[in-house]
Amino acid sequence: MNALPIAAVGGALLVFLWVGLRARAADTTLDEYLTARGSQSATSLGLSFLASGLGAWILFVPPEIGAFVGPVALAGYAVGAALPFLVLAWCGPAIRRRMPAGRSLTEYAGERFGGAVRGWVLLLSLLYMLCFLTAELTAIGAIVPLLTGQDGRWAVLAVAAVTLIYTAWGGLRASLATDRWQAWLLLALLAWVGAVVAHAPAPTAAAPSAPAAAPLPVGLSVALTLVIAVTAANLFHQGYWQRIWAAHSERALHRGAWLGALTTAAAIALVGGLGMLAAHQGLPLGTPPVPFFALVQHAPGWIVAPVLALAVALVASSVDTLQNGIAAVLVAQHRRASLAAARWATVVLMVPVIAIAWQGVSVLRLFLVADLLCATAVMPLLLGLWPRTPRRAASLGMAAGLIGAVLPGVWTTGSLWQGLMAATFPANVPTLAPFAGALIASTAVTLTLAWLAPTRARPPGD
Repeated sequence: MNALPIAAVGGALLVFLWVGLRARAADTTLDEYLTARGSQSATSLGLSFLASGLGAWILFVPPEIGAFVGPVALAGYAVGAALPFLVLAWCGPAIRRRMPAGRSLTEYAGERFGGAVRGWVLLLSLLYMLCFLTAELTAIGAIVPLLTGQDGRWAVLAVAAVTLIYTAWGGLRASLATDRWQAWLLLALLAWVGAVVAHAPAPTAAAPSAPAAAPLPVGLSVALTLVIAVTAANLFHQGYWQRIWAAHSERALHRGAWLGALTTAAAIALVGGLGMLAAHQGLPLGTPPVPFFALVQHAPGWIVAPVLALAVALVASSVDTLQNGIAAVLVAQHRRASLAAARWATVVLMVPVIAIAWQGVSVLRLFLVADLLCATAVMPLLLGLWPRTPRRAASLGMAAGLIGAVLPGVWTTGSLWQGLMAATFPANVPTLAPFAGALIASTAVTLTLAWLAPTRARPPGD
């Protein structure tokens, strides 16, 4: 392998390791390890939301959507990625006031709706974050051979080991500190790489290699599906919720969330636009299609090193947030948990993740099912901020969401089994009907039970 790509990967990881290890607070306690409570400014939070929200998936999914479905669907993806931060800007302060000493979304779910809902939210959060973590490490293992033709498993181990070292040592502060560096690096590399590949010579007289855009109804359907799926799933990302307590004020949280939303949407629009450009130039997009890398392969050879550095920064910024988030959501279940337990949880959870990522196994279908399950529960959970919502409304609303996810498939096929299969996405492609059914049914049942509930004054948490 050429030494320059290895140097780019190694150099980026060494910088992240140095920053992460230096960020550890001198008097680290369990609470400090999990929340970095009250320590972060709006700019720090905004950069952290950007870095932790973007992963290597932006080099695959938005370019493919832009190339094959068009700008409407791409806009839906950008909105879906940005919307969770805006929801945090709206409901984060309310949850923070309700639970000033809180650490996780599961604690809020348990305090508001009881143990059963808390357990279900814990399961959904873990399922989504473990899928996300595995997918990111799998992605870096796939990017290395795409760009260099070499085995990418060394990159999986390198990223997992480096992020694990500084996350287990410094906790959330280490993740937040590296996020700031990673965010600026991501923005610089995206702009640089985007400019280079966009201005690379295009094949002469080549016909577009993908349709310019899908029909408007198809684009709108894909856009709405992505908005629901991405927003619902990301609201079960514990790493985001940790940051509502890390903010030094509600004002900082609000501004940071808006900064993260706007920069995230812009980054996705930029990378998705490169996918549209690759299709327009008639480049061979590959099987499965990878429009961004089709552009890279037709750019000057030296661009491989910065693209690899970009990929490593994208993966590391997501992985360290997920490592700390999963540890936090597990440790928060036990009142007597220790700092050592939090560190060991961070280490142990990585063993199966690395094993799966090492094999290059796709978790896309499981990822889509996790997204759908999150869509069944997100609105009942958020409606808990309305004091009128009784406890039983959330659990019944979530159950209705499960039925609503399956019902469209049952209606169209006349078979319960086919309805269940449709809700597991056998073609590995998200479709609108299950997501819309889950969201509508869960919201309708929760709101109906809330409206039917007595209007008497209700103690907090009832």
